[in-house]
Formats: sequence, C-alpha cells, structure tokens
Amino acid sequence: MGRLDGKTAIVTGGARGIGRAIAEAYTREGADVAVADLDPEEGAGELLEVLSRDGRRAIYVRTDVSVEAQVEAMVDRVLAELGRVDILVNDAGIFSQVLLAEMSSQEWDRIMGVNLRGVFLCTRYVLPHMLERGSGRIINIGSQLGQIGGHEMVHYSASKGGVLAFTKALAREVSSRGVNVNAIAPGPILTDMMAAETDEWRERKLAELPIGRFGQPHEVAPTAVFLASDDASYYVGQTLGPNGGDVML
Repeated sequence: MGRLDGKTAIVTGGARGIGRAIAEAYTREGADVAVADLDPEEGAGELLEVLSRDGRRAIYVRTDVSVEAQVEAMVDRVLAELGRVDILVNDAGIFSQVLLAEMSSQEWDRIMGVNLRGVFLCTRYVLPHMLERGSGRIINIGSQLGQIGGHEMVHYSASKGGVLAFTKALAREVSSRGVNVNAIAPGPILTDMMAAETDEWRERKLAELPIGRFGQPHEVAPTAVFLASDDASYYVGQTLGPNGGDVML
C-alpha cells in the first residue's frame, strides 16, 4: 500500500518542474491528483497519462492562480470530479530578475499576484472543505530566498518570505481543527525557472552551495510526500529545506 492511498491532492504548478515531480510522486504513493496550471488543457495528455498509471485518477484544470474566479472554478471542478481534497500543494510560482531601483510596480504586483495571492486564493477555496471534514494537509512551496534573500530578487524573495509567514500564521489557526499546514523551501533546483536566470547568477549561486551542485525536482518531491502523509502528523507550521546547504538552521 502507498503512503497516500485513498487521498486526493491538488498540485498547482504541477505541469512541470517541482510541481510535476510532486504530482508524480503522489500518484506513485496511491493518491488521485488534480493538476492546476496555465498550459492549455489540450496539451496535458502526456502528463495525465503518466499520472493515471496504476489506475490512479488524474485531471488537469487550466488555472491562473492569481485570478479568483478561476481558482474557485478549479476547486469546484476538482470536488465534482474527484469528490474531495485531502492535500493542497501550492507550488505555482513565477520569478524575474531586476534591481529594486529599476523595478516597476506592475512587475512587483505580477510576482506577488501569483506567488503570494495565489497561495491565499487556493487555500481560501480549499480550506473550508478540509475544516468541515476535520482533516487535511496544506503544503506551501516557498524558497530558500524567502529566508536569506536573493540579489535582483527583492520581489521574489518577499513573495516567498510571505509564503513562509502565511504558513506559520495559518497553522496557528487551523492545526487544532485537523488541518496541518507546512512549507517547503527548496534551494536552487534545475527547472525551467532556473533556466531563465542569468549565467552570472547561476555561477555565483553555485559557488555558495556547500553541496557543490544544483538540485533536481525529484529531490524535493519526497519532502512533499512526507508532509502529506500520516508520518508528518506532528509537523505544524514548519519549513523543511531541501536546499543543498544554502540555508542551515
């Protein structure tokens, strides 16, 4: 039996990178999975084929997590088709590199809209169903830059720091009602997002890592499986860090 048998999860940003690795790991552990991402639904066939192996149920819902009506519709569809949501993974995120002195308010709002508002909206529409049942797991994907900051990434770092604070505050509200809320703060992981960073940033960051290499999405997924499982029953408001030693607490 898998560690997540009988569970249903929503993974935002689950079409690629860390989110996809988490979605695949969840189905391997026995969960049904709904992926919410921005790609057109017509292109999700390969993803759903992989997630549906071993008889697992999987759906894809095109969703901009910064748009409230789309998030509400996504949650409604998941509940209608899969019946319940036991696990919510807020992974959807974007970034850019720009010095604060040159940053437009529009760029600040764009990053905050997806990375922080998106976490709020998805949680807001899933949480009442978890509270009604008296059980659930919410896992927010932050970043080590939300802990230590990043050069040319004040907006991104602030959004991810907000995710970590959101996690702690919500955990204080709902943990006594059966809903565990925790976060993961990965270090630099080789994803499409990493490919968009400058060569200078990658060289500087690599030199800072004690492990001497960047991480892979599959190295983050086991932490998400753990936090979604019964093994993490006493983890409340915590931030776990698969980060190659970039942050040591």
